[in-house]
Amino acid sequence: MDSVSQIVLGAAVAAAVAPRIPRRAVVYGAIFGTLPDLDTFLLSGLDPLRQFTEHRAWSHSLIVLSVLAPVLALLSWQIDRGLQAVGRLRWCLAVSLVLLTHPLLDALTVYGTQLLWPLPFYPPTMWGSLFIIDPLYTLPLLIAVLLVWRRGEDMRRVRSAAMIGLVLSTAYVGWSVWAKQLATERAEVALAEAGHGATQLMVSPAPFTTLMWRAVAVGPQGDGEAFVSLRPGAPEVRWRWTHTEPAARSAAMILPGGQKMHWFTHGFMRVAMAEHRLRIADLRMGADGDYFFVFDVGERQDGRWQAITPERAERPRARADRLRDTFAHF
Repeated sequence: MDSVSQIVLGAAVAAAVAPRIPRRAVVYGAIFGTLPDLDTFLLSGLDPLRQFTEHRAWSHSLIVLSVLAPVLALLSWQIDRGLQAVGRLRWCLAVSLVLLTHPLLDALTVYGTQLLWPLPFYPPTMWGSLFIIDPLYTLPLLIAVLLVWRRGEDMRRVRSAAMIGLVLSTAYVGWSVWAKQLATERAEVALAEAGHGATQLMVSPAPFTTLMWRAVAVGPQGDGEAFVSLRPGAPEVRWRWTHTEPAARSAAMILPGGQKMHWFTHGFMRVAMAEHRLRIADLRMGADGDYFFVFDVGERQDGRWQAITPERAERPRARADRLRDTFAHF
């Protein structure tokens, strides 16, 4: 999720566990809540494909964070005497919950969060029921944190405000899971009616909402895209299918960059030959013809595809244009 959501989630969790020190809890919760995303600075020297696939890896691992949390908790408890108004165990619990809820929230998006890094057999988690920015999830937490800061002298009100914010945001997550199931069922029916075979189907929310969903299917003939609206009287679901080049996909699967993309995207990728380059698009984010993450991973030399240092391709359209086209299906 976006940084604001992670900050207010961490602040609300810390305040709920440690209401005796509400403002300190908010500050530390906000800092620790956004800490895992600082891996982007450490990855900045890597090639674009490694930055893409190694974000949300070790820094978002439940294994790593379970070890790191008590260390950070004890260090902060020793250094800041104001934290000693709560016991060490309670503060360890607060910091642990703040750190561990971060990757769990990220796993609700479709990007891919490596919850059990470094276990090699466990692929990135992409539950895909929330868009990376969703105001309806963030707003209850933001209001709760502001109330906690304002009512810092009343421990009972602090805990109540924090808990209400957490309950409302969690209830919205529950709704998003149910809404995804509804959208998936409609996408499956439309796919069967269209007569396309698909080996994989993925459904994820459109930007900023859980009432509009984007479905992606990958099958022997290529990949398809459809938009599913949950509003009453919405347009029927129509699949648009794009045939792909089997030879290009086979070539990608013998290159390190293609193998990495296939693993990270769970196979939801499109491979094309762009002049003398082999280009891979992540089908999960963006829309047909305008994907967020597109990489050149190979180059034809002497009639054979050779691996190159991955390069990120430019996006062809402005985001506002793509959003307008997406919500035309609503």
